Amino acid sequence: MLRRNIRLRREYLYRKNLEGKERLLYEKKRKIKEALEEGKAIPTELVNEEAALRQEIDLEDEQTAVPKTHIDDEYANAAEKDPKILLTTSRDPSSRLTQFVKELKIVFPNAQRINRGGQVISEIIGTCRAHDFTDVILVHEHRGEPDGLIVCHLPFGPTAYFGLLNVVTRHDIKDKKSMGTMPEVYPHLILSNFTTKLGERTANILKHLFPVPKLDSRRIITFANQSDYISFRHHIYEKHGGPMAIDLKEIGPRFEMRLYQIKLGTVDQNEAQNEWVIRPYMNTAKKQNVLSTVHPKERSFDTAKRFKPTIKKPSKAS
Repeated sequence: MLRRNIRLRREYLYRKNLEGKERLLYEKKRKIKEALEEGKAIPTELVNEEAALRQEIDLEDEQTAVPKTHIDDEYANAAEKDPKILLTTSRDPSSRLTQFVKELKIVFPNAQRINRGGQVISEIIGTCRAHDFTDVILVHEHRGEPDGLIVCHLPFGPTAYFGLLNVVTRHDIKDKKSMGTMPEVYPHLILSNFTTKLGERTANILKHLFPVPKLDSRRIITFANQSDYISFRHHIYEKHGGPMAIDLKEIGPRFEMRLYQIKLGTVDQNEAQNEWVIRPYMNTAKKQNVLSTVHPKERSFDTAKRFKPTIKKPSKAS
């Protein structure tokens, strides 16, 4: 198994090294296409390669015209099987963190929760690879309050690091009858306001944690981005009499997430390259949102006064 993992890793790195050559070849083909469409002369540096490149252009279709990267390959087979997730915590978790992870186990279908114990990260990742897990989610805490969530895609990455804020668990709500039970059917997803390239990358990481639901599923999970704070909400809906009479009920948990790093590798690889890292203290003229385009009115606000969502515990009436 160890030799197999080494071979797969070498193959992954080899494909990654070929991206530069494929990108250069793509740029040459693009220049020839533009010259032919505009009726201009072929660039001088491509005259000797024109015949071979035009033959390749004629054989291409929509799927092969644009070169694919290793990032595309990470989720290339995601539609073939449902995700299989391992949930665990940091060492010596508090009772509140344990309760929160128990609720996350029901939030993510096909998830399995294990006690961390004395296991190191490399052992957990190796075991998950051997048992065909697609993702590993690690939840961290600070002084008994959940404050971090790591999503690691297997076998080779990526790994996304999120900070958690304003966590309200189902255990915090005393009125259990008004809240109801949490169903385990596959949920529908709502991904709101992920418009930039990094936002689409983040939404891609989050949506592949959930399998494809059935059309009659009445469970909804929402990831709504606002000012780079991702609000997680969990609802079920019921129809009463007609299509316009819909009763929406929040069943928890709820929390806010903020992305601060994406690595091109698994969580146990310290040498993995950083795809993106948040840099909040850089001296820039304008602080712009990275997950979505900024509204024109919002650009005039001071960054210290931007909206930061706060969560209040729902009352018994809700």
